[in-house]
Amino acid sequence: MISSLTGKVKGISTAANANSVVIEVGGVGILVNTPLRVIESLKIGDVIDLHTHLIVREDALTLYGFSELVDRNLFELLLTVTGVGPKVAQSILGVNPASVVADMIKANNLKSLEATPGLGKKGAQRLVLELKDKLANFSSSSDSSEGSLKNQVESALQGLGYTPKESRLMVNQALNQISGEQIDIASAIKLALATSSTGKSVRTEK
Repeated sequence: MISSLTGKVKGISTAANANSVVIEVGGVGILVNTPLRVIESLKIGDVIDLHTHLIVREDALTLYGFSELVDRNLFELLLTVTGVGPKVAQSILGVNPASVVADMIKANNLKSLEATPGLGKKGAQRLVLELKDKLANFSSSSDSSEGSLKNQVESALQGLGYTPKESRLMVNQALNQISGEQIDIASAIKLALATSSTGKSVRTEK
């Protein structure tokens, strides 16, 4: 079983219901289906680590990849829900990280869940019914400090008028510059804004 991959991004696709990247590993290009919010932070030539899950069927082998292990773990849990396949499970994680999705399920937030392409009202109800008592390890209280920081900075940027996609790009670019160093929220916001103004404009990447 392929549980993780590390390689260079050689191609990116955001076609409808088929968000994917091609990762070069040992000279071989491997197609990995990846949540949209992960793809939006990537560019050709980036080296990326993905936690993966392989779907084996008679006519195809399909690989799904996630930048965070907790996202892959929730993806695998979502697959246990009646009527939820890998494409829908990936879509559920396409906009929000595992902790946010878990909080929506536990809070019975059907309106937000129903917005997931391919899920619908009945699918959202099944998620709540089948998973609400299985999500202790995915709540926002178990987030890493970096994950919490990212969410708070993204929310602040959206309050300044940036779209969710723009704010995610800005935060990822800023955090890549500090390479794991400790930073407070105010400094992270300033760095994200400075990165946007001095680097490639996120406004051109919608």
